Amino acid sequence: MGKKVEFYYDFSSPYTYIASTRIEKICRDSGAELEWKPFLLGGLFNDTGVKPAVEIDNKFAYIKQDTEDSARHYGAEFKFPAIFPLNTVKAMRGAFAAAERGKLAEYNHEMFRLYWTEGRDLSKDDVLREAVAAIGIDPEWFIARIGEQDIKDRLREETSKAAARGAFGAPTIFIEEKMFWGNDRLDFVDNYLKGKL
Repeated sequence: MGKKVEFYYDFSSPYTYIASTRIEKICRDSGAELEWKPFLLGGLFNDTGVKPAVEIDNKFAYIKQDTEDSARHYGAEFKFPAIFPLNTVKAMRGAFAAAERGKLAEYNHEMFRLYWTEGRDLSKDDVLREAVAAIGIDPEWFIARIGEQDIKDRLREETSKAAARGAFGAPTIFIEEKMFWGNDRLDFVDNYLKGKL
């Protein structure tokens, strides 16, 4: 059996969106198992004391340019959304609900697409209802499920676990205890899985 790749993500991160368009092929090519690991980036920042890029004018200006260049380089459709930063608490809780229906990958791709190509506000219940209906999840069940305490607790727990393992941003990828951070390190992930790093 191939190695397991744990991919920590939040829909609010542009680099994570770009990485999400690449990670499945990288794992498939190496026979690795991909495990999507939803967490809350804002919660991680609070846990680790990291200052969000949007609070640093020079860095944020660069990121807007760099993400457009990165998306073009990797062939990912991309449009920086007018709503940024985005409150993803409900959408990230929804990842656990989607997993219960066996639709996690489809859900992730739909959420990333809606936000990073259409600029839709994933904090809105009507947007979430429409999105999950499109991938075959009952929207009323979904909205009720993401409000339940065990789902809320799981998101907090995964965020705390990520921080405890050394994560400080997104995407963060673990292969066993080896950590990689950022879309630009997926080439390292690829080489590591192939025994070249």
